[in-house]
Amino acid sequence: MRAAAALFACLLPAVAAAAQVPPAPATPAAPPVIVYRCTDAAGKVSLQDAPCARGQAQQERQMLRPQDAPPAPPAAPAAPPVQAPAPAARTVYLAPPRPLYECVTPDGTRYTSDDGRGNPRWVPLWTLGYRLPHPAAADPDAPAHPPRHGQPWPLVGGGGTWVRDDCSMLPPAEACARLRDRRAELRTRFFNAQEKERDALRSEERALNARLDNDCGGR
Repeated sequence: MRAAAALFACLLPAVAAAAQVPPAPATPAAPPVIVYRCTDAAGKVSLQDAPCARGQAQQERQMLRPQDAPPAPPAAPAAPPVQAPAPAARTVYLAPPRPLYECVTPDGTRYTSDDGRGNPRWVPLWTLGYRLPHPAAADPDAPAHPPRHGQPWPLVGGGGTWVRDDCSMLPPAEACARLRDRRAELRTRFFNAQEKERDALRSEERALNARLDNDCGGR
C-alpha cells in the first residue's frame, strides 16, 4: 500500500499538468442548409432554399452543407528519364574494288576476266611474222605437236608459240552490271542443274553477292 501511494504521489503532478493542457480547437462545422418543401393548392411540390409563399404548405429539412475535399498533396517531381547508353561506334573496313576485264578472242567472242590475262592459245610462228627454218635444218629433237600450256616451246626448230587474248579493264559501273548479269545467269541455270552442280552454283553466287556488297554498294 505504501508503494502504491508513493507511485501515485509521483504521477500526480504529471496528471495535473495534462489536465491543464487546453484541447486542440475543433474545426468549426459548416452551418446546415435549410431546404423548404412547398406544396401549392394544386398539389405541385417544389424544393427551394427560401420560405414558401403564402398559402402554400411548407416543410423544412436541414441538410449538411457539402464541403470541398482537402487539397491533394503535391505530386512528387517526376524522375528524369533514364537515357540509354549510346551504341558503340562500329568501324567497317571495305576492301578496294576489284577490277574486271573484258577480253576478246580472234573471232570476236567477248568474255570477262578477273586478272586481265586473256586465255592462252597456241598459234603457228608464221602467223606472227616469223620465218620457219628449212626442214633439213630443223632440229630433229623438236616436238611434233604444240607443248602443253605452261611449257615453253623452243624457238629453234619450233613451229608455234602461246599467245593470250587482248583484255581491257571495264569502268566500275559496267563491271557491276556484268556481275549482276552473271548472277542472273547462275539463277537461271540453277533450276535445271543437278544437285552436284547446284552446290557449285550456290558457292559462286555467294562470292558474287559478297563482291557486289563490297564493290558495288549492295546487291
